[in-house]
Parts: sequence; structure tokens; C-alpha cells
Amino acid sequence: MSPIPRRSILKAAAVAGAAAQFSWALGTKDAQAAPRAAGADDAPVTLDWLEDGGLGAAPGSTVGVPWPKGVHQDNQKFSVTDSDGKAVPVQSWPIAYWPDGSLKWTAHAVSSGSGKLTLAAGEAAAPDKLVTVDQSGGTITVSTGVITAKIGKSGATLIKSVTRGSTEIAKNGRLVLIRQPEIEDEDQGSVRTERFEGAISSVTVEQHGPVRAVVRIDGKHRKGNRSWLPFSIRLYFYAGADSFRMVHTITYDGTQEPGKASGDFIRGLGVRFTVPMRDQAYDRHIRIGGEGTGLLREAVKGITGLRRDPGAAVQAAQYEGKKLPDPSTWDQRVTTRLQYIPEWGDYTLSQLSADGFTLRKRTKKGHGWIGTGGGKRASGFGYVGGASGGLSFGLRDFWEKFPAQLDIRDAQTDEAEVTLWLWSPEAQPMDLRFYHDGMGQDTFAEQLEGLNITYEDYEPEFGTPYGIARTSELLFWANESTPSADKLAEQVEAVRVLPQLAAPPKQLIKAGVFGPSLYSEPDRSTPAKAKIEDHLDFLFTYYRDQVEQRRWYGFWDYGDIMHTYDSARHVWRYDIGGYAWDNSELSPDLWLWYAYLRSGRSDIFRFAESMTRHTGEVDVYHLGKWAGLGTRHGVQHFADSAKQQRIANTTYRRFYYFLTADERVGDLMHANVDSDETFLVLDPLRKVRTDPYTPDRHALSVGFGTDWSGLVSAWLTEWERKGPKWEKAKARVLSTMEGIAAQPNGFVQGSGLYDLDTGKFAVADKPVVSVSHLSAVFGLNELCAELIDLVDMPKFNEAYFDYCRYFNATKAEQKARYGSDFGSLLLFQGHSRLDAYTAVQTGDEKLAKRAWDKFYNSDGYKESSPWKTEKLSGPATLVPGSEAAWVSTNDTALYGLAAIENLALLGDKMP
Repeated sequence: MSPIPRRSILKAAAVAGAAAQFSWALGTKDAQAAPRAAGADDAPVTLDWLEDGGLGAAPGSTVGVPWPKGVHQDNQKFSVTDSDGKAVPVQSWPIAYWPDGSLKWTAHAVSSGSGKLTLAAGEAAAPDKLVTVDQSGGTITVSTGVITAKIGKSGATLIKSVTRGSTEIAKNGRLVLIRQPEIEDEDQGSVRTERFEGAISSVTVEQHGPVRAVVRIDGKHRKGNRSWLPFSIRLYFYAGADSFRMVHTITYDGTQEPGKASGDFIRGLGVRFTVPMRDQAYDRHIRIGGEGTGLLREAVKGITGLRRDPGAAVQAAQYEGKKLPDPSTWDQRVTTRLQYIPEWGDYTLSQLSADGFTLRKRTKKGHGWIGTGGGKRASGFGYVGGASGGLSFGLRDFWEKFPAQLDIRDAQTDEAEVTLWLWSPEAQPMDLRFYHDGMGQDTFAEQLEGLNITYEDYEPEFGTPYGIARTSELLFWANESTPSADKLAEQVEAVRVLPQLAAPPKQLIKAGVFGPSLYSEPDRSTPAKAKIEDHLDFLFTYYRDQVEQRRWYGFWDYGDIMHTYDSARHVWRYDIGGYAWDNSELSPDLWLWYAYLRSGRSDIFRFAESMTRHTGEVDVYHLGKWAGLGTRHGVQHFADSAKQQRIANTTYRRFYYFLTADERVGDLMHANVDSDETFLVLDPLRKVRTDPYTPDRHALSVGFGTDWSGLVSAWLTEWERKGPKWEKAKARVLSTMEGIAAQPNGFVQGSGLYDLDTGKFAVADKPVVSVSHLSAVFGLNELCAELIDLVDMPKFNEAYFDYCRYFNATKAEQKARYGSDFGSLLLFQGHSRLDAYTAVQTGDEKLAKRAWDKFYNSDGYKESSPWKTEKLSGPATLVPGSEAAWVSTNDTALYGLAAIENLALLGDKMP
């Protein structure tokens, strides 16, 4: 069956006949099917900043904007203007297409502008200063028109130099890694370390300008004959900017065996630059960010606070970072004794927890450190340089992803050295060993018994970190002189919260992307609607506050939330098997992104952003035999032995990618296109199968719920992005949809035998009833809504509508339809959104009524739930705060999605 660009959802005659009875259903569908008014859908789009303040000191911003089907074609050009109607230079490119070839998503990069911007069809203005890329010779030279970076093509130096005009601001940009071969479980005093450096294997220019250029660098860390810890670095340059952004990803490929003290323990991981120092020591300045926009503001050779006073104007100038007048004009009692004032060349800020940093300095190596201060949460920002120029640098999510550190070394010499430590060498080594010894769970039977007590699905050698990844973001400014305090504060703010342009909810809704009609703007027009909106706000606020109260921070942890609460201990079950880290169980990612799509709230976006960065990197394998699979919820993100598609689900990544055009997330989605191959390696049901089964390339058992939804999301995304394998991906979308529709019981069949070479499901020779409460709660409904809108395949539609009709039906109704009921099910509240979706699609008013009945009166949260928190304080809890012991993340995700979708689909049919 071939896809068509626009279709009436009620194309099948029988379905249309049913829908004709209900005007409330036809209203929605007729709006989609009716011809569009000229210019209605291609109207200019108002873009705004997620947070107030505009671009600030950041180099630029890139935003994704969706378009309804058929509105814009591939050759469409776009322009941007500011609130005064002045043209803003923009670089635009397609990032997704509708099946008819029209633009579905476009990305737009700007390097200037504040306040609201207007995006419209038209000719883009060219920037006054273009980004240019020259790949000739042994380096790649990128110029923003203000700064020039020379990027290495091989060797250990990623960025050979960064210049501003004729002044070299930084050079020898490189990666540093400290490996500790042994870990001290006891205090033996025998720690030794090895130093590795990044070695380039490939460099790719992904964008050439004129507003935005992107250079990707891949390689591994190397010492001697050993190379390990793969890295992928992207450098982003924007027209006219004096700064650039780095997105830094590592994938762990070392060995750490439980019970053993030897292995590949990371002791330090960072990015390092050399900064030439040209000025006199009293004109060399150090700036290190503290709390908020607070700064340590010092000079390498300080002339304030001395016994003799050089003059108030001189002191003030040094504090402001300005070049001092000639010392001959100072009080000569200071000038003649300058050689006796210490030069402080080394500074270190260490953030070893989410709650405290320390700052110290020394004159030079071999001499003692002097405490300089400290505080709670440092901004992750620093500067070193002088009146003739210097380098500002920052690490995003500095304290949230502790242990982190900033080092400045040798600022009293001709060349200072700056290191941004993603993992502080002053912290304990990165210990990723599995957390217990197996406790005798050697057989599947014993492991299932363990699952029955701790909810952990354990299997020997499965709790490995091999192949997990982590991405960090860094910013660098090449300053022509030491920036003013106000300018430094702007740079600090850009590091803490990277400015992000956004399309408004109205555009996201109008375009019909991410499941047409499944979300609508918040509506408090009736008491019932207002109450649900209050509940949604309560749940988001509670989780946001729990991240802070429970300190869900750290390099590997930040971005995730916990699964289940322990009301007896007044803590989340952080140490109990599958009740600990959530790892996307039942789709909290989806809940958060849908909450953002409908509201445009920046706090929800940032929460979902951190979750996307985490769950797509840490909870999924990117190397090894399980590449493409994710790990079920557990005490460690990689601990559980259930390695499945449902966690690696591309559905959870698509939102952030399409809203920001983030290339790293794009990599993650593309990597999943061939993840069907993993079913040859690992059978998800190996521990509970009773029938004989051996994975075979031409007969792989693949479930139509959690398995297929993970696979088809990757295929659909590759297809709409027109990625390198889009034709194969499209074929698999269509063939697997046909295969499910052809089964005797459709989705209710539960699973099918999949052929890796043809991408097709074999049609079973007899009907089977196999329904799981989990099948539709990992994005299946949202994906099917998209597929049904995109692809003209009535048999698939009916197969899915039937599944939706009967999941929440009575056992008698199930048995009457399928000859057998579905057994013991749960999660009815979450499945009410399937009722709502199918009610609208088929015009079934009885199903619409059932949707609200199951939402209000089944399992999950109820109107009678407390909908409040209780205060906690010592000695009942470690830190004062609050709890809602009745809240669980499973219920939250399901309630959140059901509430959002039911309101959008059936908001006017509430009881």
C-alpha cells in the first residue's frame, strides 16, 4: 500500500457510516479533510525564547518548526524578522518530510536577535559576517567573521588554534582522560593512574554556513598501543559570534567486573586548552563563577589590599579587568616593590556534590594551596586572560552532573592551561561495577524468584555498563579583552541556561505532528477541565521538586527520576531492584513532552530536555552485542537484565530532535534503524517462554506492542527525515503494518514471526489471544495515531481500533469477539486514551463515554486521591521537604498522558 499526503481518517465506508451519526466526531475529522483556506497554514510563525532575555552572550540558537501537510515544498525559502520588522539572518534546512514530499519540519538557525522573531516564507537575509569553512590543507578552518578556529584532521589536537583578528586566544584544544587501573575498596595507599589523550579518527563538516557551521570529530582516547573510550565531538559556530559551542559524547567501552578491584576506572575526564598570556602579571585576570552570576574577580598579581596603595583608580581598574596605566604613574612605593607581590598562577574549583563547591589557589606547582572560598552550586564558568584578550569557558549542568571541576594552571607564565573536567580527578574514581554478587541467582527459575521479591530481573554478566554513553555541553568565548562584569554575567547565564528559540503551541498543534489531535492547549473553561489541569500542574511540580529534595543529580543520574516510593522509610526505593531509577518505564518522557507541546512552558521543556539527554544515552547501549537495546528500570541504569526495544524507543527522542534539530539526538535515532537485528542476539522473553523457540533470522518472535513500537518509531523517523536508510525504513513501516493487520486477531495476536531480510511478519495459521497491559504504554497509541494519519491502510486501522475497543471492554465482550477473554489486566486509566482516540476515529459515542469512565473510575489516580503533599522533617527524613506517598511514576505517566489526550480528543464530552 502506498502512502498518500492527505487523507480523510474516515475513508473506510463502514467507519464513515458510524461516524456520521455524531457531529462532535465529524467536526474534528472534517476539519482535517477539508480543503485549506489559501494562506491559512503557511502564515508567519512567531518564535519566542523559552526564557526571557533572548540570545544574550550565546553564539546562536537553532529551532525546529513543524508545518501542516502540503503547505511547503522542499525548495521553500524562509526569512526571519524581529519585532521592529528588521531582517534577521537565518539559515534554514529541512529535517522531516510528509509522505507526499512536503515539508513536515524545518530547522532555522539565527545568530542574532532578541525578543520575538517572525518566521515566514521568503528570501533569507544574509549575515553581515558569514560563517565560512575551508577544508583545504591539514586543517579545517572555520571563521565566524569575528573569530577563526583551526580544527585538526588527525592526531591529538582537536582545535589547533582560536584567534580573534591577529591575536591567538587559545590553542591546542584536546581531550584528557585519566584511567585508574585499580580501585581501592580498602585504604591501601597504592593508587596509580595513567593518562590518555584523545586521538582523532575522522572529521566531518556537517554544515558550512552562512549562519551556522557544524564540524564533527570522532575518535578514541589513546596511550601507546591502547585506544579506548570512544568520543564524538561536535563544534558549532554561528555568524558574527565570538564564541562556539561543543557537544561532547563519550561511550564507555571499558571493563569493570563486579567483585574485582582491577579494571578501567575513569579518574578524570576533561577538555583542555592552552591560553597564551601576553600581558603583564598585574594585567592578567582570573574570573571563576560561583553561585548564580557570582564571580571571583582577581588578577594574577594583585595590587589591591596592599600595605601601600597604588591609587584608587588603579585598584578599581584592576578589579574591572581594564589595562592599568604605566606603573611609573602609580605610587612609587608600590611600583618599586612589584617583584615582591606573589603571582597566583593556579586555581581550582571542585564541585564534588550537588550541594557544595570549594575554590582554592596557589602560586605555582610545588607550593601550597590557599583556600579562596566556596559555596553551594557553582555556575561552571571561568575566564583566564588579560587586557589583550582571553578565553571564557563553561560547562553546562555543572553541579547537576557532579563531580565536575575547573582548573586554571600556570597563568603566571607565557601559557596558561585551562581544563574543564566533566569528571573531577579529585572525586572518587568512576565506579560502574554491578552492585551485588548475584545472591545465588544462577538459573532462570531463581532469577524469577528474585524478581518476585525485589522486582529486579537479574542475570549474570548482564549488569554491564559496556556501551552506555553520556553527552555534555560546553561553551567557549574568545574575548578581545577581559570582559566587563555585565558581559561576564551574560556569559555565565548562557552556560547555565542555553538560550532556545521555540515555536508556539498553536503551531505545534496546527501542524498535526506527534499524533494529530492528541494534545491541545490547557483549557480551564469548566470546573472539570480546570481540576484536571490543576492535577497535571501538581504532578509536574512534585517531580520537579523531588529532583531537588532527593538530589537526583550526578554525571550518570541527572535527568532520570525514580520509579516507586517507600512510604515506610519516607524515601523513593532507590536501592530496591526495579523500583529504583525509572528508565522511561511507561513513558514519563512522553508525558513531559506532550505537557510541553501543549503549554510551551520552559520549565517543562528543560525537565524533558535533561530526561532526553539521559534516557537516550545512559539507559541505552551504543556499542557491543546489545547496541540498540535499552535497560529496564533498576538500582543502576544498566543493571537489569531485561534489555529491550521499549527503553531504546526512538519515540522518546523525536521531540527534542525536531524541536531543536540536535544532531546528537539525530545520531541516536538513526542508530536504531537496524535494531531489529538485536532480536537475533537476545530473546526478550527467554526467561518465561514455555514453547520451544530458537531465534532464527527468518522467524524472529517480535511482539506487536513494546517490541514493534520501538522498531517502528525508528523506521518512521528515518523515513520522515529522509535518512541514509529511509527507503528500507519506509518499506519496513509499511510491511510490518500490513503484517499486523493480516494476523487472524490483529494486534490481539500479541506477536508474530519476523523475517529480518524481508522486513515482514509471517501470517499466523490460527488465531491467538495474547494481550499485555504493557503493550500500548510505551508510545504505541501515539505512534499508531501518526501512522494512521500518514498511511492509507484501512485494515491496519481496524486492527488497531479493535485492540483499543476491547482492552478496556468487559471479559464477556472480549470473549464474544475473540473467543477468549484477555485475562487479568491493569492500567485501565492509562488505556482510556486508547478509548478516546478510537471514539473520535470511529464516531463511537459509547466508547467516548467509556473513556471518561475508565479515566475517573478504574485504577490509577482518582479525584478522591489526596492531590497534595505532606511535609517531612527530621528525624523522619534525611533532609526536610515533602512527600506524596500515594504518587508513583507509572501512575503519573499514565494519568498525565490520558489526561492530556482525553482532554484534546473528548474535552467537550466530559461527564
